[in-house]
Amino acid sequence: MNAIIISAILGVVMMYSGVFTKNTSVIRYVAIAGLLILLGFNIAETCGFQLFYVNVHGMLAFSQYGLLVNSIMFASTLLYVLLSGRDIENVGIYVAEYFALIFFILCGVSLVTSFNTLLILFLGIEIISIPLYILTGSDKRNLKSNEASLKYFLMGTFSTGIMLMGITLIYGATGTFMLNGIEPLLANPKMNIWLVSGLLMLFISMAFKVSAAPFHFWTPDVYDGAPSVFTSFMATIVKAAIFIAFIRLFDGAYGLMKGTWQPVIAITILLTLFIGNITAVFQQSVKRMLAYSSIAQAGFMLFALFGFNDLAKEGLILYAAAYCLATIGIFAILIKMKDYTYEGYNGLAKTQPVLAATNTIFLLSLAGIPLTAGFFAKYYMLAAAVKSGSYLWLVIFAVLCAAVSVYYYFRVIQSMYFKNGDGETATITPWFKYTLIILAGIIILLGIFPQLLIQYMYF
Repeated sequence: MNAIIISAILGVVMMYSGVFTKNTSVIRYVAIAGLLILLGFNIAETCGFQLFYVNVHGMLAFSQYGLLVNSIMFASTLLYVLLSGRDIENVGIYVAEYFALIFFILCGVSLVTSFNTLLILFLGIEIISIPLYILTGSDKRNLKSNEASLKYFLMGTFSTGIMLMGITLIYGATGTFMLNGIEPLLANPKMNIWLVSGLLMLFISMAFKVSAAPFHFWTPDVYDGAPSVFTSFMATIVKAAIFIAFIRLFDGAYGLMKGTWQPVIAITILLTLFIGNITAVFQQSVKRMLAYSSIAQAGFMLFALFGFNDLAKEGLILYAAAYCLATIGIFAILIKMKDYTYEGYNGLAKTQPVLAATNTIFLLSLAGIPLTAGFFAKYYMLAAAVKSGSYLWLVIFAVLCAAVSVYYYFRVIQSMYFKNGDGETATITPWFKYTLIILAGIIILLGIFPQLLIQYMYF
């Protein structure tokens, strides 16, 4: 409850900060202080200290797992602002409003990690989505940004309609929105056709939100058209949070349907991995490659739903942290590049050795190379699928797709270290380099000692 209320209050504070000062640096420092406060109070709630008590009549359920996810999302957002806060200032004149929208999104994140009713799930998803429509089109001078915002809004509202229809059908079949009220009806082998239809619509809507194939078609254009600094946030914190909502949805009420929905998820994983990886190979823009890469990463995160065991839950925690940290770092460097193509990275190791070295660590983590957090993240996902005792061919296919991903990630490394060029970048501050080094150090630390993070699930 601490995170939900404080993030909403901080969103309002950020809105009014723009009234009292036009100094964008001051606004950024206020946002950083707010994120530290938000992270601190969420950790305090993890330890048992609850600043606010509100009787929610069972519509929210705060678990150690959800609070840990909140801490990971807030810490990732803090690192994101430390690295890319100055770039947010360059998007437009409404800097305070941009930060306010980010805090409102974090409020939605806190809701989707703790919902216990389909109504709260819907509210959380919409509180996340609506600010993103605005941030995507925040660069008014860029027609691609305007197009991306419109496309995201139209596709997003369409998927929201599907979600509402699914919730309506489930309510009509069960007479309740509460997850614990729906669960007993799922144990009945003769389920109502309306309940099955509602569940399928809910799955399709959530698959759209995490850009899982075949509902991924909006992702490349939206990620490519949005300002890069907001694409970074959209592709990391937002995506990881909605995956946690996916897990809560199936864990809270739909776990009894494992035999029914597992084949559906297997097909979704197959399509997502194949389309994401194969299409990423042919991209010439690193930003667009990362968009397709995010689709492929979604395929791996879907193994948490497929396996649905303790390894899957542990793996999703590690995957969320590894993916968010690495992708935030890659986008922070990408934003500083004057050319987003592979050729723009040529010779970066000579002109900016720190950027090249840290970028290599981030890319290796996304590829799942040992001694990085991404390796154990992928290992846990695949181990969860193997433990489920079925669809071994899907695990083999995922390993092959991971091998394909090495190709397009290593193309960037090849450009930085083995091709001649200037590797032109914007002005790089020492603070930016130090933050990148810290980020890379965390990824290596989690790659060697993943239990440092996972153990907090059981405190």
